[in-house]
This record gives sequence, structure tokens and C-alpha cells, in this order.
Amino acid sequence: MTAWGRHERELRAWLIRQLGDIHEAEDVLQDLFVKALGRSNQFCELVNARAWLFAVARNTLTDRLRSRHDHLDLPEDLPAPHEEPVPVDALAACLPRALAELSAEDREALTLCDLEGLTQEAYAQRKGLSLPGAKSRVQRARKRLREHLATVCQVRLDDTGRVCCFVLRLPPVTPS
Repeated sequence: MTAWGRHERELRAWLIRQLGDIHEAEDVLQDLFVKALGRSNQFCELVNARAWLFAVARNTLTDRLRSRHDHLDLPEDLPAPHEEPVPVDALAACLPRALAELSAEDREALTLCDLEGLTQEAYAQRKGLSLPGAKSRVQRARKRLREHLATVCQVRLDDTGRVCCFVLRLPPVTPS
């Protein structure tokens, strides 16, 4: 009698107890048999085939239970949950006006490096600056923008240093 033949009934009974469903237990048993076949001659040479079979059965069962997705069908007319925007994301609406109120030099540095993705090295070359000079210019512009936003948009931070609230200032409406 093969190692599989000696332990198949015991494995089937154990799987039925674990799953409570004979058909599902048979499916897992079949998966286990395929895995044992995949080991080929190595399976027959195992010192403790029973221990290997039960270990693989436990792992196969665990995988199957994890992949189960019990779900509840929801009605079609169920409204989508309304999520409040994260304050820092909503703060982006203040950015165009705040940028427009900065100096041309600060606005250019921030627009090119932070909004358009130009590297600070490329910015330095474009402006005829040293790399440390360009980095310093961008950092100063960021600091002035942060201070300006804090003042004109009344940005406040929570205890963790994240934006919690602000006053929205949209760009002025230009007459058409």
C-alpha cells in the first residue's frame, strides 16, 4: 500500500471535519493529491509521509479559507459613501492665488521645480546659478509660499503637524 493510500481516508475525514462540507473536502483532497504527485519519487522517499500530508493539507486549507470571499449583494440604489476631502488636498485650491501673489522669482522657481518637475540642477543651469544657489533659491521660495499660505489662507496644523483646516481663497474672478 502506498503512503497516499495509507493516509487518504484519515485526511478526508479530517478535511470534512474542518470544512463541514464533503464536496469541498474532496476538492481540497484532490489539490493535496496533485501536490503529492508533483513531488513524484520524493514523496515516496519521505521519512514521515503522514506528517508531510497533514502539513500540506493544513496549508492548502488555510489558503482556501483565506481566498473565500463571503459577500453580501448590495442594492443598486445604495448611495456611495461621501468622503470628506483630506484638508491638504483641498488646500491645493488656494495654491494658484497664493503663487500669483509671490514674487516673480519665487513663482518661477516653484513652478519650474515643484509643479513642472524640473530638477534643481537643470533649473540652476537654466538660470545660470550654482547648484547650491539654485537649491537655496527653491528652499527660500518654498518657505515664503508656506508662510504666505499660513497667513492668507489661515492654514492651521494639528498636533501631528498635518494640515487640519484653512480658509479657501480662490483666484480672483476676472471680468470677461
